[in-house]
Amino acid sequence: MEKAYEKVWSDCLKVIRDNISPNSFNTWFAPIKPVRLIEKVLTLQVPSQFFYEWLEEHYIDLLKKTIKKELGSSGRLEYSIVMDNSLRSGQSGPFTIHAPTLNKKALKNPPINMPLDLNKKADDGKSVPNPFVIPGLKKLNIHPQLIDSYNFDNFIQGDCNRLARSAGLAVGQNPGKTSFNPLLIYSANGLGKTHLGHAIGIEVKSHFPEKTVLYVTAEQFTNQFIDSIRNGNQNDFVHFYQMIDVLIVDDIYCLAGKPKTQDVFFHIFNQLHQSGKQIVITSDQPPVEMSGIEPRLLSRFKWGLAADLQLPDLETRMAILQKKIYNDGVEMPAEVLELIGTKITTNIREMEGALISILAHSSMNKKEITLELAAKTIEKFVRHSPRELTVDSIQQSVSKYFDIPLEKLQSKSRKRETVQARQFAMYFSKLYTKSSLAAIGSKCGNKDHATVLHACKTIKNLVETDKRFKKYVDDLKHLIKMY
Repeated sequence: MEKAYEKVWSDCLKVIRDNISPNSFNTWFAPIKPVRLIEKVLTLQVPSQFFYEWLEEHYIDLLKKTIKKELGSSGRLEYSIVMDNSLRSGQSGPFTIHAPTLNKKALKNPPINMPLDLNKKADDGKSVPNPFVIPGLKKLNIHPQLIDSYNFDNFIQGDCNRLARSAGLAVGQNPGKTSFNPLLIYSANGLGKTHLGHAIGIEVKSHFPEKTVLYVTAEQFTNQFIDSIRNGNQNDFVHFYQMIDVLIVDDIYCLAGKPKTQDVFFHIFNQLHQSGKQIVITSDQPPVEMSGIEPRLLSRFKWGLAADLQLPDLETRMAILQKKIYNDGVEMPAEVLELIGTKITTNIREMEGALISILAHSSMNKKEITLELAAKTIEKFVRHSPRELTVDSIQQSVSKYFDIPLEKLQSKSRKRETVQARQFAMYFSKLYTKSSLAAIGSKCGNKDHATVLHACKTIKNLVETDKRFKKYVDDLKHLIKMY
């Protein structure tokens, strides 16, 4: 049987739902739980102190009208805030506070870590600075932490990155005003995610110098949050990030398996997004493949645009190398650049590292840069670098093992033996590469990501139940790594 306080809050939600957007309702009202109703005072349980502050700041008028509509002019509202005991020594939770704009009484129990009023004046008449200090950042004049050389001029465009670069440039020239919010950039390592993130921030600062831009890695964000809990100033941590106009978070997958950090990032994300601020995040996987990230956060990542960076073709790799030597003011024979671009194909960072190694060998040994010198340097560089498997190399191994022509494996043939071999290729591509499911499917008969997922589950189930398939997998693992 529905209790009185549940009925009152249910009626309130019907009114609230009609007055705000579905996203706002799901974010700020769906998580609220009614606790009790005593003498016209309705108590609501909210997840955090920040949650309470947001409701009081943005929805107090709506709450006030709704409560009085349901409970009469004497109706009042209290919050029961769930607090983790670790956040404040000696403080048990949940605890209750009165909403001052509803009961017009002094706070019964003042909120823990009440946020600093940034407009409050000090004795000398100057604004009191935000006390939350992130290592490496100034208190008010926040340094964006951007690398100047990682700009759009130095980001070579090709078919492999055209969408991501164009979307990034649009965001940089009109932050928070495009449909690309958030902008999620994903790719395997060394293909330019970090470069593009910095380029967006630099573009924003060039057009809007007054905007506050901040580049931060997800690992830095996590460490800062842990420090804020340890120091008892997590509200200052949240409010610090609320000041950012363009937030660029690199390697977002580092938040995987960290529910408390994800929770605070979720609320910061919502506040920035609803305020029209721009959010840019990078990852090594698209949202559909991220594991360890809460569904509600993944859904936010899908609000804007997810753009991937693919492996560059030879022409693009050559253009990247030519831009690099031009910026460094050095000369190098075209055939040497072509050798680098041909030998190193899966990682732009490694390709540039080989270029630097050749220049260093030439300079230190006072030798002319020749194909012979370049070949020896690249040979050592590649040999001592772990070989990165690709969908193509895995397909070649599978084709060889099952004695099925490669073009047949890549076709849409539905013959049983071809379908089975194709499923093995998909399974190992998912296991050994960082290619997206869509990218794997496109090279395996132009299949969609759902087909790839099904193939992976099929092979995994067969391995657990059929000894013959387990042998196939064991043999292919060895062959793929040796091929």
